[in-house]
Amino acid sequence: MDVRQLVLLIGHTLDLVGVDDFYHGRRVGMLAVKLARYLGWGPAIQGLMYEAGVLHDCGVSTTREHQRVLGEINWAGAQAHCLLGSARLGGFAPLAHLAPLVRWHHTAWPELPAAGCPEDVARKANLIFLCDRIDVLALRHEAIPARPDRVEGVRNLLHGHRDSTFHADFIDAFLDLSTDPAFWADLRSPEVIQAFPTGVAAESDGPPIDWPRFRQAARLLQEIVDAKSPFTHEHSLGVARLARTLAQQVGCDADRCEMIETAGLLHDIGKMQVPDEILEAPRSLTRAEFDTMRAHSFATFDLLRSVEGLEEITRWASSHHEKLDGSGYPFGLTAQELPQEARIIAVADIYQALAQNRPYRGPLGHAVILAKLRQMAEAGAIDGNLVEVVASAPELYHQAATLDSSPLPIPS
Repeated sequence: MDVRQLVLLIGHTLDLVGVDDFYHGRRVGMLAVKLARYLGWGPAIQGLMYEAGVLHDCGVSTTREHQRVLGEINWAGAQAHCLLGSARLGGFAPLAHLAPLVRWHHTAWPELPAAGCPEDVARKANLIFLCDRIDVLALRHEAIPARPDRVEGVRNLLHGHRDSTFHADFIDAFLDLSTDPAFWADLRSPEVIQAFPTGVAAESDGPPIDWPRFRQAARLLQEIVDAKSPFTHEHSLGVARLARTLAQQVGCDADRCEMIETAGLLHDIGKMQVPDEILEAPRSLTRAEFDTMRAHSFATFDLLRSVEGLEEITRWASSHHEKLDGSGYPFGLTAQELPQEARIIAVADIYQALAQNRPYRGPLGHAVILAKLRQMAEAGAIDGNLVEVVASAPELYHQAATLDSSPLPIPS
């Protein structure tokens, strides 16, 4: 996997938070390249701008925050997601060079020097800021597909921020380019948006993302997904830790354990498209809400299958709601089609979810969880042999699931 493939995987995951609009980050990346080309910036910088645009909102996980991002030109608290996104990228070496652009992408042009932002970074970050607001305003004013009255409203609004928020050269470039109806039509075309990266040079010829680096990237994705709700906080991390522990106990070799752990980190990335109000509903879900929730496991499959070399991890991660009797989803796989690795993640997912606080109940203890797992095994849903392995070491598995190092009280 190269860096661009990884950027697109993370970007696709981030874009799911839009729920009904899956392209905000990729549109910002496309706009950034178009403006950079107009300004005469070279191919390498265009590649940098594309990747920064795709990842600019990596500090946003919730649909509530996404709606705020799609609000005004700027708002109180806008810097919070910039700081968080910058910290996330800064901790991952292959993408750390993008962190400063994310850090400053909601700071007005005149404020950047006083804030200590280097001029070169300031120019790039401010261009990302402008492209972000172009896309947001185009949607909000229904300027796509191109409607002359709505387009002119967006152009006039942004022209009013020339020099006060955005660099004058950037606004002038936007005003010139946006006279072409194709500028707006491209923002509405999934085909154009999806194909656009093929014409953008890679920012650098850095080394490919090897397995150790990808495992770090999976941890980055887990942080983004688990931040979606306080009720899913560290869920994927707990599933990964429990799945690895269980894999070790049933004799999987070290490489297999690492792969299972990574699949655990990634198993819920499709949940980014589930609205917050469904994840946090303090009641039973309606049929429509449950169908929305169910769709996350296929979304996980859809995201991961685009990455060459992740075929097994994709299969295991997306199968965590499959059942041995064939009644699960998204594919209705049967016992003959579910490998041990997928079964391990399914048991780990159920255990961790039951051990975690939920809006409709508190966390459950090991004995109650074990009873529920045994009931599911007897009903033909999950692997009973794995359940009994969990039963054999209560403290080990409960601590793995809850990320707790304190002793577990075991009733006599």
